[in-house]
Amino acid sequence: MKFVGIEPKEKGKFINRYDITYETEDNTKKVYEMISRDRNLTTREELTGHPPDSVVLVMHNEAGDKILLNREFRMACGDFVYNFPAGLIDPGEDFLESAKRELWEETGLTLVEVKDILGESFSAIGFSNEKNMCVIGVAAGEFAESTSAVEEIQAAWYTREEVRELLKKEYFAARTQSYCYLWSRG
Repeated sequence: MKFVGIEPKEKGKFINRYDITYETEDNTKKVYEMISRDRNLTTREELTGHPPDSVVLVMHNEAGDKILLNREFRMACGDFVYNFPAGLIDPGEDFLESAKRELWEETGLTLVEVKDILGESFSAIGFSNEKNMCVIGVAAGEFAESTSAVEEIQAAWYTREEVRELLKKEYFAARTQSYCYLWSRG
């Protein structure tokens, strides 16, 4: 694919829509709709050459036998979805500061140990260039309601057996579903 250009279409409060034009190997023009958190995309390099937008937290309890999941109402699908705690990196924050803040805001728990940090990944490669940092670790404390009035979140610890049952009947975010499937088999 040969990159031809980017055209801004609509600016929103949190996301912005663009049309990206490519030329295929058979010289066909391909226009692709996408969204980005970047308000001023102009080059192909900017599609990937930006810092991470958000963090994803894969947290286990101190005994290591339970995983933390949020059951959250997601407006775009109009239903509750199981997902890892996650959120945007605020201006001036590094991703670890954001991870601690998001974990506390969404669950009331504290990040007590970082076991691993995965490299940058994309949230939804079919339509967005949003990038994440994934923090794997241990959380502890007492659950509390989300600090945000616009987020309806129920956070809880789940055993492998409970996760296997949820996977059969509940909606999951794809990244959470994949990890939980593998973890529940371990």
